[in-house]
Amino acid sequence: MASTTKNPAGNLDPVHLTQALITRPSVTPADAGAMDTVQQVLENLGFACTRLKFGEIENLYARRGSASPNLCFAGHTDVVPVGTRNLWRYDPFGAEIHDGAVIGRGAVDMKGGIAAWIAAVSRHADQAGSLSFLITGDEEGVATDGTVRVVQWLKERGEVIDHCIVGEPSSSAQLGDMIKVGRRGSVNATFTVSGKQGHVAYPQRALNPLPVLVDLLSALKGRVLDNGYADFQPSNLEITTIDTGNATSNIIPQEARARVNIRFNPTHKGRELKAWFEALAAEHAERTGARIDVQTTISGEAFLTEAGPFVDLIADVIKDRLGLETDRSTTGGTSDARFIRDLCPVVEFGLVGQTMHQINECVSVADLEALTDAYSALIEAYFSKFGSAS
Repeated sequence: MASTTKNPAGNLDPVHLTQALITRPSVTPADAGAMDTVQQVLENLGFACTRLKFGEIENLYARRGSASPNLCFAGHTDVVPVGTRNLWRYDPFGAEIHDGAVIGRGAVDMKGGIAAWIAAVSRHADQAGSLSFLITGDEEGVATDGTVRVVQWLKERGEVIDHCIVGEPSSSAQLGDMIKVGRRGSVNATFTVSGKQGHVAYPQRALNPLPVLVDLLSALKGRVLDNGYADFQPSNLEITTIDTGNATSNIIPQEARARVNIRFNPTHKGRELKAWFEALAAEHAERTGARIDVQTTISGEAFLTEAGPFVDLIADVIKDRLGLETDRSTTGGTSDARFIRDLCPVVEFGLVGQTMHQINECVSVADLEALTDAYSALIEAYFSKFGSAS
């Protein structure tokens, strides 16, 4: 395991800690000791740690201090699979440094972000309030036994979090050029059309589900969902797969299936889109005589953290420490911020995400050190601004 030793200033080194985390092959749902590494370091920094295991997923909530405000950092130790291993230039779990970058799965998404925040915290012996961590092992998976369950646990015990930073790799091309102040929602639907199998030469004896499915998909794609929403891009529906499993050219298939995904802005609610799917399926079923089943999963609602003192504070720190006017964005996919927003205002600020989920994922040493400096300044500025009001 890589070292988590301190740097010459006596603080934790974000590079060493990033390496230590990468060497734990925590591909969802495996933990491989990653959460133990985080817990040990946090306990050494004076945090009271609570491990929360839901199903096979390891989660951690840690807090130092009992006063308000409580500034939380949220992140995940799980990573996506490495893909084709022989395409990696170096061991994806070796955490080697080459050409000024730490290489390995999870380097930017998001073990490097966790390491940078912990290293920043090590520079602050105490604070005028509380610091906490919400770390999950289920962000890259189905996300049913991770942050959403921890948030429920926090609510049940009356734990108050005042603001949260999510360390996802929010930066686009340069560290600090973008933060995420909101996300579009996401809904998935599977449409299964059941007809009647038959010989292609005798279509009158069969009911081909494919034309029914094609018409249904055309109706779905034909609707303009919206023209955008303040601070959000327009919602979009994408067809992600169409399947029949028919390997024979002279058979009308019995069944056809398609999946769609909608990424939606606050114009919509997940339940409303679900109802639209079901009504459209019922309409096409009645007209054609085919049976159409719909299975819908709402994986997150759209949300926005409104402009105000918290968002401004982060932007000011980025300008001061990184020299950039950050873009306050709502682009991209979903993140666990969609669950945390039920507790408090939440903003995502982290590393450059250009290599996340890619072969040869890596993070520059310079960015790790610069992010640690920015996080440290953010902690100081936060308690200077909000701590005096408690």
